[in-house]
Formats: sequence, structure tokens, C-alpha cells
Amino acid sequence: MLFDPKRLLIIAGPCSLENEGVCRTVAETLTKIAKKHKELNFVFKGSFDKANRTSARGARGTGLESGLALLAMVKRDFGFPVLTDIHEREQVKPVAKVCDVLQIPAFLSRQTDLLLAAAASGRIVNVKKGQFLSPLEMAFVTGKLREGKAKEIWQTERGTTFGYNNLVVDMRSFPIMRENGYPTILDATHSVQLPGAAGGKSGGQREFVPPLAKAALAAGADGLFLETHPDPANAISDGPNMIPLDELGALLASCLAVWKAVR
Repeated sequence: MLFDPKRLLIIAGPCSLENEGVCRTVAETLTKIAKKHKELNFVFKGSFDKANRTSARGARGTGLESGLALLAMVKRDFGFPVLTDIHEREQVKPVAKVCDVLQIPAFLSRQTDLLLAAAASGRIVNVKKGQFLSPLEMAFVTGKLREGKAKEIWQTERGTTFGYNNLVVDMRSFPIMRENGYPTILDATHSVQLPGAAGGKSGGQREFVPPLAKAALAAGADGLFLETHPDPANAISDGPNMIPLDELGALLASCLAVWKAVR
């Protein structure tokens, strides 16, 4: 199993893979943090396609072939397991050849055929809780993956929408979802997103990432999903909620202290 209950799982990387320079810069920083904090279990993430942009004009990213090449480079040169989103069943096979973890986006968390295809890939599946689902309903989502004989299942909270460009994280989600028998993760950066609130694109409130991340760990979360970028203001997607790369080390150190205290 890639998940290790004795180490804090950290899924980290840029929102969009963008280019080799961004990927290498982020991976180099993760390597330095990993050497300093052996209790952190890193998985590098990056999306090859931002398929659910607010506006048709939003940048979509590298595309499948170029994105997988970047993830293969990170895996080869830095040794991190890698994760990316899949949106269609046809993407499962090529992505599974490169990635250790296939991620089901929140908006697709009830898509049975996609879940079953991911489960059959032989890779770990991380499924994000739909913004429209209660934590109790995740039992049915993970149940589909279990019936599909997924190798390993992770489940990620990323906030609940009540409309009006905002998301709310209910800390009860972590003990409730833990009853499903699988690791629970907080997507701390997408949870502070303000969907569609920035004139045809999403805004964000990254200042709330640290308190939400630490609160989730105190509530029993097993890991954190944190998007980070060397220059969030100029990132092609989700800049307002990504953590500046030079602030990531201090944030993870404080989160690790909470995780240790709880355990």
C-alpha cells in the first residue's frame, strides 16, 4: 500500500502541470521538505486538463500526452509517486501506465462507469467527494470502487457548495467518512476556492488554508491535498487558492505538529 498510517500523506503540486520548469521547481522543493521531515509521505500531483473551467476561455492545460510526459519526468528524476485526474474512461489506460494514483474529480464522483474503469486499472484511486454530496453518501461512492476491486481507495473532502460562490468544510466529514474504512484527505486548497466568483473564473482565499488544514488533521484526517506554485499570481489556474511554494515548508511543519499531537 502507498498509504502508510505512520506517515502523514501529502498530495502536492501545481494545479495545472503547465510546463517542465514549474514541475521541476515544485518537485525540488518537495524533495527538500521530504528530507527534513521523514514523517511526510509525498505524492506529486498535477492536472493535464482542467476540464471543468468556469468559462470556455479558461486555459485547459498541457493535454494528455504532454502532461503524462511531465509526470513521468517527475517520477523518474525525483522518485515521487504521481497522481492526476481522469475525466473519461478512455483516459484510464494511458494514465495508468504512468501514474500511481488515478483521481476522480469531485463533479464526477457519482459517474459509475468512470469509477469502475479506474478501479479495474490496478492503480490506487483517490475520489473527491462531490460538492453536492453529504459525507454519508461517500459510502456509496467508495462502495462502487470496492465492488470494482480497486487496489487501494482514498477519499477526499473538498467542501460543500450551497451556491453563491462559496464552499463550506464540515469537520464531521472526517470521522463519518472514516467509517467507510479508507484513508480520508482534506483538499485544503480547493476548499477555499470561490467558484466562479472572479468574473468568469474562480477566486480563492488562501489565507484560510492553514486553519482548515490543521482543523481537519485534528478532526482525524489522514492526509492533505495542497496545490502549490512558485508564482501563484501568474499560474494558469487556481492561483488565488494555491500556496506560494516558498511558504509550503512552514505550513507542512505546523500541520505535521498537529498530526503528531492528535496521534
